[in-house]
Amino acid sequence: MINALRHPSPFAERFDLRLPLVQAPMAGATSPALVAAACNAGALGSLGAAALAPEQLAVDVAAIRAATSRPFAVNLFVLPPALPDDATVRRALDAIDPLRAELGLPPGHALDRYAPDFRAQLDMLVALRVPVASFTFDVLSAADVARLKAAGSYVIGTATHVAEGVAWRAAGADAIAAQGAEAGGHRGTFIGTFEDALIGTMALVPQLVDALEDVPVLAAGGIMDGRGIAAALALGAQAAQLGTAFLSCAENPIAQAWKERLARCADNETTVTRAISGRYARGIRNALVERLAATPDRIAPYPVQNALTQELRRVAGLAGKGDYLSLWAGQAAALGRTRRAGLSVADLVAALEAEWRAASLRIGSLAG
Repeated sequence: MINALRHPSPFAERFDLRLPLVQAPMAGATSPALVAAACNAGALGSLGAAALAPEQLAVDVAAIRAATSRPFAVNLFVLPPALPDDATVRRALDAIDPLRAELGLPPGHALDRYAPDFRAQLDMLVALRVPVASFTFDVLSAADVARLKAAGSYVIGTATHVAEGVAWRAAGADAIAAQGAEAGGHRGTFIGTFEDALIGTMALVPQLVDALEDVPVLAAGGIMDGRGIAAALALGAQAAQLGTAFLSCAENPIAQAWKERLARCADNETTVTRAISGRYARGIRNALVERLAATPDRIAPYPVQNALTQELRRVAGLAGKGDYLSLWAGQAAALGRTRRAGLSVADLVAALEAEWRAASLRIGSLAG
């Protein structure tokens, strides 16, 4: 059992992980310091780089490499260019501007760019030759996956149901992140409707494991402690990807108001909404969600809505006004209330390892 726990899966062995844990790549809620701390603690740290211009991506990757010698991941959103018409922007601002006014901001306006150019980001990622490259929102072409692999990157795609996992396998992905309905943040669905892809993590993982055969599956969504990691591995996952558990860490750069809201989150307080960003995402209900959701016809598609609410949310964070933030969090966020406030990443990973080892031993004793 000791040797099995040293490297409980080929994925953990490949990256010499202290435990089968991936720190989730949360765009806007990760930093080089957080990623490096997760790597140095024995997990696979991941930079959520979707909002970064290629030049900033290079700066952040350099900072991670300066702080750790261990493997790390960089995650991007697979997005086409956003070219909204004036009417779409105007409708969205009609709903957003009253909220901006409450924070002392002038009326909003159309932007020159609503998200970084994905193709430019991808080209930079290839040039940077990062150890692991992960993606969500769509599937890459086989040619793009081949480019990344030729640069030495291990490629992870996100799937919310089996057909998406099969599509990523066909494209050549090395592993699949199984994003269950419980997961915090944006949904990765790209085949079919959002409503049909709300499959729970513990139902999704074994179905993907069976369908994908030798392609490693990572369990993501609703996992907050070592018990969840052990359960995911018992279902065939080769690692668990945790995001919400890392939001409250001392190294996490999110607004203090977000951390405070997490500290008192109840088990039924998260919801899946497109009101804030234009794409369905799970977070804690607040006034921003409720007021923008009240006029669904005015919500612009992602990334337009996301960009139009960005300044509002940034100013709210600086002012400590949690009601105006995007409080992304998974369905099991309330389990984090048992952790000490301001826990370091190293201490969190150590606690998760102890919990995982204890749960694994229990499972082993029951099986024996």
